[in-house]
Amino acid sequence: MIDERDGGLDRRQTLKCMLWAGTGVVWTVAGGVPSSRLIGSAKAAEGSFSFVQISDSHIGFEKPANPDARATLSAAVDKVLAMTDKPAFIIHTGDISHTAKPGEFDDALQLIGRAKLDVHYAPGEHDILDPKTRDAYLERFGKGATGGGWYAFDQGGVHFVSLNNVVDLKKNGLGSLGPEQLEWLEGDLKGRTDSTPIVIFSHIPLWMIAPEWGWGTEDSAQALGYLARFGSVTVLNGHIHQLMQKVEGNVTFHTARSTAFPQPAPGTAPAPGPKLVPAGELRKWLGVREVVYTPSPATLAVTDSDLS
Repeated sequence: MIDERDGGLDRRQTLKCMLWAGTGVVWTVAGGVPSSRLIGSAKAAEGSFSFVQISDSHIGFEKPANPDARATLSAAVDKVLAMTDKPAFIIHTGDISHTAKPGEFDDALQLIGRAKLDVHYAPGEHDILDPKTRDAYLERFGKGATGGGWYAFDQGGVHFVSLNNVVDLKKNGLGSLGPEQLEWLEGDLKGRTDSTPIVIFSHIPLWMIAPEWGWGTEDSAQALGYLARFGSVTVLNGHIHQLMQKVEGNVTFHTARSTAFPQPAPGTAPAPGPKLVPAGELRKWLGVREVVYTPSPATLAVTDSDLS
């Protein structure tokens, strides 16, 4: 499902993503002229860089929806290794593990480490089930982070911010950023010029997809208010195990596939949870995302591909 509403967004920064027969097709509009490319069919322009998003690996999950989540995470890493242009880094948008056991964390580190890339993480609720597992997560994935695991870094002119919206879950499991993190975010963004491209990544979506399922962040409006002055904002999330997109003003929201198992679309099942699909079709429902940044115009081109 793709929800696209331009909302007055500068056409040079509008991004539209489509899927065709399980293969990602990217549409980028620059100066009002659309162009498209299949996955891997074109190299990034000079001065550009790309990075990869993976999400919801759920290492330790061993149920009929996917008896071996380690194997499918390994397949995702294989896809990264096969990319013609080496990405600058990987971001993982949470639920690295299924039950936050140290062994699950360590297995994930070993598997993702095969890519031989720097990796930036945002925690999922499965990674920090209680304060003890939170410490185990931060020890492995959050060194140098602030507070409960949020931080920022810069790459090639783009400012990246990793947020933690899974600690103080609200009604129905809605995400929450909390006053301390919101204050930090406001301060972090103050020193950035309006023309700085911003990429925010966290586990639970920052827009209300299905509040009754906990697919949204209760206090996201305040965070998005801090981002309103920037010309290009991209928000990357996991949690819902499927592709959805929304454009609102200057912000483009993208959710990601899982590398472990799909979930039903909102309204198609009584509740969220692992969706059982025929074993031979599982990898069509799983995938990775490549994001390419080109300095001028400041467009982030998002390409999704499945694991089949």
